[in-house]
Order: sequence, then C-alpha cells, then structure tokens
Amino acid sequence: MTTKKIKPNSQKKLFVLDTSVLLYDHIAIHQFKEHDVAIPVQVLEELDNLKNGNENRNFEARAFIKLIDRISKDKLINDWIPFPNGEPGRFKIVVHEKVGKIDAETILGSEKIDHKILNTALYLQQEANYSKVTLVSKDTCLRIKAKALGLLAEDYETGKIKNAEDLYTGITSLKDVDAEFINEIKLEKIVPNAPINWPQQNHFYFIKKNRSTTPVFYNLKKNETELVEKNKIFNISPRNLEQQAAMHALLNPAIKLVTLQGNAGTGKTLLALACALEQRKNFRQIYVTRPIVPLSNQDIGYLPGDVKSKIDPYMSPIWDNLKFIKEQFSKDSDMSLKIDSWVSQEKITITPLAFIRGRTLGKIFFIVDEAQNLTPHEIKTIISRAGEDTKIVFTGDIYQIDTPYLDAESNGLSYLIENAKSHPLYAHITLHKGERSELANLANELL
Repeated sequence: MTTKKIKPNSQKKLFVLDTSVLLYDHIAIHQFKEHDVAIPVQVLEELDNLKNGNENRNFEARAFIKLIDRISKDKLINDWIPFPNGEPGRFKIVVHEKVGKIDAETILGSEKIDHKILNTALYLQQEANYSKVTLVSKDTCLRIKAKALGLLAEDYETGKIKNAEDLYTGITSLKDVDAEFINEIKLEKIVPNAPINWPQQNHFYFIKKNRSTTPVFYNLKKNETELVEKNKIFNISPRNLEQQAAMHALLNPAIKLVTLQGNAGTGKTLLALACALEQRKNFRQIYVTRPIVPLSNQDIGYLPGDVKSKIDPYMSPIWDNLKFIKEQFSKDSDMSLKIDSWVSQEKITITPLAFIRGRTLGKIFFIVDEAQNLTPHEIKTIISRAGEDTKIVFTGDIYQIDTPYLDAESNGLSYLIENAKSHPLYAHITLHKGERSELANLANELL
C-alpha cells in the first residue's frame, strides 16, 4: 500500500526532534499543534539502542517506538501523514542521507550521530516549503551547534516552569497580624477560618510579632488555621521553623503528597524518614528510593559485583540517614534492633527507583529522594501508581541536577511544585537553612 503525498503548507512550521526530546517525553510529537514534526531516522536508531533496561530513558524509548507503530499502522511514514484522531499537524520519519549546502559532518566531524541529525535538519531547512524550520533538542551544545550553522534551535518547553527563582516556597512571613489571633491560635491550637484572606491552597505562615515567631498552617480543605508545634519525632527534633513546618506536613494524614526542596544539609531526607518511621503502624511498608544517575552516563552493569554491591554506592546517603536515626537510640538497644529487623523483613525497603516499577503502591509511605533528577513524565507515572492510604514524599534540590538535559526549570520536582500547589491533598516547603554543620553552611552561602 502506498501513502498519498501530502505537500507541506508554507504557512506551517516544521519542528525536527532529536533523541533527547523523546527520552524526556515520548509523546512530544503531539505537542506542536497544527505544525509538522519530523524525526531523523538516526533518532530511531539511538532509541533502538536504548530500548532495553529499567531506567526511565529505556521506558521512554520503548514507549515512543510503540507510539510510532500505533500511528503508522498500515501507512508508510517516509512521507507526510496526518496524526490520527483528527489531530492537526503531520508527521514523518526522514530517512534520506542527502546533504544541503552546509555539511555539518564536514565541519564538525562524522563520529557523532548528532551531526547526522543536524544535516537532516539543515537539508529540510533548505528544501522544504515552510515559514520556519526549527531543531528541538534538550541538548544545549547541539542547539548551539545548530545556531552556529544557521539553523534555528530551541529547547523543548513542555513541562518547563517559567522561572525557577520564583518557584512556590510554601511559606510566607507575616508581620501585621492581630495579637488576639496569635493568642487564640496558641491557646486553641486550631482556629476556624483565618484572620486575613489566605490564598486558596495549603500554606504555612510564619507570623512575626515583636521578637517571637508563631508558625501556623492554613488547611484549605477544612478552612482552618492550625498551630505548627515543635515536637520530637522518632528522637529527631526540628532545628528551625522550616523543619518544623516540614514535619507538620509529613505527619498530617490528610496531606497525601509532600515535596521538600532545598540545599544539601537542610534535613529533607532525614525528616521524611523519621516521620515515616513515626507513622510506620499506619502503613504496610516504607519505601525509600532514588533514581540512579550512572557515572559518566554509563549503565551500572559495568560496575563489579552482584546487584546489591552495584547499587549500594547510590543508596548510601539514605543508609547514612537511617544510621543517624539509629544513633539517636544508642541507649535503647531494643529500638536499634527493631529498626534492623524492619529492614530485614522489608518493612523498610531502600532501593533504586527502577526496582520499584511495577509494584503496587497501596498503603505505602513512599519517599523519593533526589527527585530533581526525574522528568515531569516520570513524576506523573509515580504518583499515578499510588493506591489507597499511600503517602508520597518527593525531596530534592532543583539546583543540583545530575541528569543530562534537565535543569532547574525542566525537572520533574519543579514541575510538580508549580502544578500541584493549589491541590488540597498537597503541601510544599522549601528549606533554606542548612543544619549539617557550620562548614557545610559556608559552602552553600559563599561558594
């Protein structure tokens, strides 16, 4: 069967997607509205090489290949075909090896597939009848090369927030609050309604009066203001008001989704783990996990030893936090033994995120550490797996990203904070004050 050629329209724009975009979001081809989308055949080859494995990029590669198979059905896709279900725009796999007036491989070298992708985009720019041809890539260096060769290039914007500097913090400091309300909240602990017009979201307020500060939490669902008290949780005491607020959200059974964002040493993972242990009887299991970001982007398979010895270096920060909690019970040998038994019985499971895939997250206290290394799509996938009575906590630092093609504005943690902030099941706290040591604080503040 042959496909009738559909000539591109000069009013349309053409977007050429590279591999990094599809590994970030496998449905990216549907995000360009009425315009046309071209995929160089070399991208398919790269995706084919990445389709095996348990990392997120492997899942995205497989998902895109299956998506293209569904779209094409009995059609040929080396020429323009409309998207199914009446979607505007058209799609094509570009398979030719033609070179335009500018040859990226001659200029930049032929050893990289990226340069073949550049050549495809350059040829389309020269030959196709479009108002604009743009290479879309998450690879900053590839975008710079494209622009140097006279080709428009841009980042993939879907899933990006506008400005990480203005990201929602979850906390507001107030000064002009009636002293009568402050006295009432301290006495009653919970006050219906609010003294001023709180925004329509769960939110923490640090009310300053004279030299004292009273932390409160506005509960959107109940339309109540709650006093945020300082409590020792599993022998861990909050060292500042931000940590106090974080504990309040982590211990609140009505809050099913919590994000903690902040610099290293602010106590994010430790607080989440301590609060999980405090509530252990309310949950079937405690999962503590983090995405593995292989060194130099190599798969962990090259590391020596069995699976446990391969992944333990990546999980060591979580084990360090559990060890710190155990040390708080140095005079209580029974509790220390209990914690060890919970680990051996898998009541507490510490494992890479890839090993959690496919499991049922029912009645689980689920902590995802280093969530800034996840894509928005992966964050959505994790939350969508939550069963009844599950609580999910994401922790991370959006300025310490180890994953290629993610930044402070495009990572999944920033995306979640920005998009979930008005939901009654959600609370967020940005922690600024480091509590690791004075020397660690120096690094965060000065270097």
